[in-house]
Amino acid sequence: MSQLNALQRRRKTGVLVMTALLIVFAFIFYILSSRVEPITYSFYLGDEWKLISEWKVNSKSAVLIFLILALIGVLISLIQFTNNKKITSGSVIFGFSSIMAFLSWAAAGKFIPLTGMLQAAVLLAVPLIFGSMAGLLCEKSGVINIAIEGQLLFAAFISAVVASLSQNLLWGLISAPIAGAAVSWILAYFSIRFQVDQVILGFVINVLVLGLTNFFYTVLLVPYESTWNAAGSFSAIPIPVLSKIPIIGPILFNQTIIVYLMYVIVTVIQIALFKSKWGLRTRAVGELPIAADSVGIDVNKLRFRNVIIAGAVAGIGGAVFTIGAVGVFSQSMTAGAGFIALACLIFGKWSPKGALIAALFFGFTNSLQSNLSIAGVPIPSEFMLMIPYLATIVAVSGLIGRVRAPAADGIPYLRGTK
Repeated sequence: MSQLNALQRRRKTGVLVMTALLIVFAFIFYILSSRVEPITYSFYLGDEWKLISEWKVNSKSAVLIFLILALIGVLISLIQFTNNKKITSGSVIFGFSSIMAFLSWAAAGKFIPLTGMLQAAVLLAVPLIFGSMAGLLCEKSGVINIAIEGQLLFAAFISAVVASLSQNLLWGLISAPIAGAAVSWILAYFSIRFQVDQVILGFVINVLVLGLTNFFYTVLLVPYESTWNAAGSFSAIPIPVLSKIPIIGPILFNQTIIVYLMYVIVTVIQIALFKSKWGLRTRAVGELPIAADSVGIDVNKLRFRNVIIAGAVAGIGGAVFTIGAVGVFSQSMTAGAGFIALACLIFGKWSPKGALIAALFFGFTNSLQSNLSIAGVPIPSEFMLMIPYLATIVAVSGLIGRVRAPAADGIPYLRGTK
């Protein structure tokens, strides 16, 4: 084992951690537990074709089933490790099964609308997905985007105001990426042209946007609420046939137009980043800008353009908070979603697919804690809200594999310098 390289040691550590966690979960959720009340999982919302309505099972039996599945995930990871392969699939099985074992233990005697919970998880993950895609576009280009929070918040504000004044949700949606791009322009202009420290600049932008939105909220939106802050929200649009597929249909194909836009944008970014000339140049200026410059690529021009595009992407995510959900703007309503999006980016190892999975995980934990609170489970909701951040610490520590930002991320580029 002394001959293992750094990557293999991290994978080995990951397998050992999963094994230790499985033992702990087995003791807490099964061996030491006296909860035997039946738990009911609902899989049917009422509009889709019925495959299975619900699953009612003894809580302890459900825990045992999911612990066995978690054990299978650990064994798969062990086999992948011995074959010198990634342990991703085994880790996913272990993680999902562990969460379900916890849910079966915590919600003993309760009714859990699993399909509805997953549907809400997708919606909760959408602004995080847009935010992480914005961070990805910037950081793959070599610019640190701490200002995602400000981009989301300003877009949420502008989309609500425009939709309220025009009484047209579509105009509100169109204005959202413009608002996000405007905030991104500040980041691009000062960080690329004047080489201001990108981290400090990002925090300054966040504080600026917070102050502006709070000011106009107090001056305009509160006293003239019926005119300036009554946007309404998009309704879900069920896609014919697809929305009728049992379980999957309501989760993925009975959502708002913003969720469908998310499907398209993530797909386009994934393909463009790794299959197009633009994607190759973007990754080049983020990893070795001097090499990109040597073949005629205008590094700073491409970075500037990509930061603006990233802001527009984040802006669409900001619209979710207002016209995509509650229909009105409130102070600081993004509640740190931009920073969670950055965590998704790190957790997803700076890849579109990884960031998507991480954001869905964060959305699921938020949906889970909401449903457990509604069901009256005697577990503090703050504990559930800690889970995504604990998972991020695990990711950054390297237990899930190598986590490395683009080499030139945050480093200004001047021609003639290395």
